[in-house]
Parts: sequence; C-alpha cells; structure tokens
Amino acid sequence: MSRLEAEHLFKVFGRRPDAAVERLRTGGDREELRADGTTAAVIDASFTVEPGQIFVVMGLSGSGKSTLLRMLNGLLEPTAGRVRFDGQDLTGLSARDLRGVRSQKISMVFQHFALFPHRSVLENAAYGLEVQGVARAERERRATEALELTGLAGWEESWPDELSGGMQQRVGLARALATDADLLLMDESFSALDPLIRRDMQDQLLELQKRLKKTIVFITHDLNEAMRLGDQIAVMRDGRIVQTGSAEDILVTPANDYVAAFTQDVDRSRVLTAASVMTTDLVGDEGTCTCETATVDTPFGELCAISARVSHAVSVLDKERHIVGVVPQQRLVGFLGDQNGAPGPCDAPRDQGKKVIAGA
Repeated sequence: MSRLEAEHLFKVFGRRPDAAVERLRTGGDREELRADGTTAAVIDASFTVEPGQIFVVMGLSGSGKSTLLRMLNGLLEPTAGRVRFDGQDLTGLSARDLRGVRSQKISMVFQHFALFPHRSVLENAAYGLEVQGVARAERERRATEALELTGLAGWEESWPDELSGGMQQRVGLARALATDADLLLMDESFSALDPLIRRDMQDQLLELQKRLKKTIVFITHDLNEAMRLGDQIAVMRDGRIVQTGSAEDILVTPANDYVAAFTQDVDRSRVLTAASVMTTDLVGDEGTCTCETATVDTPFGELCAISARVSHAVSVLDKERHIVGVVPQQRLVGFLGDQNGAPGPCDAPRDQGKKVIAGA
C-alpha cells in the first residue's frame, strides 16, 4: 500500500509566479500579491497521507482546497514543491508518464458526477478501464463487481438520467473503484446531494473503506462531514494549512482562534470520547471501580448520560479495569458548551466529588 506525501506545495496564478513564491517564503502577504494581480491559491502546504487512511482537506470557499487536490494528481502543476506517491516524484514526470499514473494508480470522484449521458451505467463504470485499454469482457466484469460494491447491482443497463442523484454519485464511485487505483481523490463528492442522501453516501464510503482500505483524500467545506469521515483532517484558510490532526485533536486543541471559531458549532457528542475529555488530576488509587464507570472509548453522549445518573465525577477505566482518568460533570459542560442553546444531559447542575471511588 502506498503513501502520499506533499512537500511545501505552492500554486500561484498570475505574473512572475516564482518571484511570488519567494516573497511568500520570506513572509510576504497574500493580499499584497493580489494587489499586484497575482493569486496565491496554495501556500507552503505539507502533509502525509498514510496507506489506507481517509485524509480530509476542509475549508471555506476560496481556501485553496480544490487547487491543492488537483496538484496531487498533476491536473495542475505546482509552482513549487513536490508530490510523492508510492515513492515516485509525480512532479518530475513527463506528461505521458503522468497520464499513465492517473490511469493506473489514481482515480478521481467529482462533485457533479461527470457521467456520460449516452453511456449506460455499466459503460460509465467501465470507462476508466476502457481508457487503460482493458479488454471489453474484463472491464465489464470489473465494472459489474464495482457496481455491486456500491449497491447498484441490477442497474447496469440503465441510463444516468434514470438514476437519482445519490445513485449517479455511486456510479462515479464505482468507476473509480473499478480501476483498482491505490489512491482516490474525492472533490466535494457529496456536496451536491440532499442531506439524507449525503449521509447515506458517507455511510457507503465508510463501509467500503472497511473492506477495501483505499488511500483517500476527501475535499469538503462541511466540518461535520470532515469529522465523520476523516482519520486525519487538514484545515485550510487563505491557501495555507493552519492545522492537521484527528477530529478530536481539532475539537479539543484548536491551533488558533480561527479553528476554534470554525469548530464551535460541531456536534461534539458525535466525535469526542471519554479519553478526549477526561482529566488525570483527580485520579486516586488504581483498581476496579465500584461505581458506575466509563471506558476510554465511551462516546461523549453516553458519558453525559452516565454523569447525569451519579453525584460524583465519572471514573474512566482502561481494558485492565484500572482508572486512567476522571470526568467531572462541569468538564463535560465545558466541552459541550451551549452550541444550540438547548439543555442536554450534561446541563443539569450536580455536586462534583474530588476523589475517585476505587476499590475491589
């Protein structure tokens, strides 16, 4: 399985792009360049995507995330920096070799389906294999298998306009899977879908990932989607990556005020666990706790429910039933905040104990 590495990527549009990169490297401002008719779309972006990982790049419109994605497969040439995949420097390849990499190793799933209206579902799913020169019988077999994986068995002979939006996006995903590419690039792939269909597609992607373990770079402007899908998340602002980390890292320890503001409306109960919010300051003797407890993997919502039932801090246990942390109720309230202004299980006042109840 192959690792993807981006090293100090810049993409500048306009006059004298190389000079603009040097100005940015020495502390130049993006807005100053814009006044000179130059747009710095991506500025010094570096990250690593491990094999089998879903790496989500998220940011508002104009943050540079889609430009960054297009540099990863060579659709846009970086002004500076390197992209390495499977140990190969993609930025040093000829146009012909780069086309070969895109047809064999990297597949892309677009936002607006990008299906051919005059081709059947099966023919659309097999298109990438056709480009590779795979024989018809083999490409139809592999396309059929990919359609079955994405829940479209029986729709092979249908036309794209006979499908719902969600089904059309599944065809686009099947087309990417049929090529058996090592890397999938997904550019706002679910953003054109209705909310319920969008969540179904997220479920579909997570289920497929459990089986196929592809390396995926997923672009989105939806923070809840990023938190749900991403093993690692890169937050972009004005062309720069301002923080990279897990969903819990970004929620619990935002790198700056921008990230903190960006994440304030996220439903934390879907992301955080007891391990994310516990403190070790109040831990007493190790042992098996006799009171109602949580484990390090207990979801935040369940932890709130436990806290509402007891009159003391909730003890958090590891697999050996040793206390590794505690969660006072006020700490839960602090993490939950008043996102929606509605009371929840963590909002009821309750006295907090300052020692962990432990014993045999």
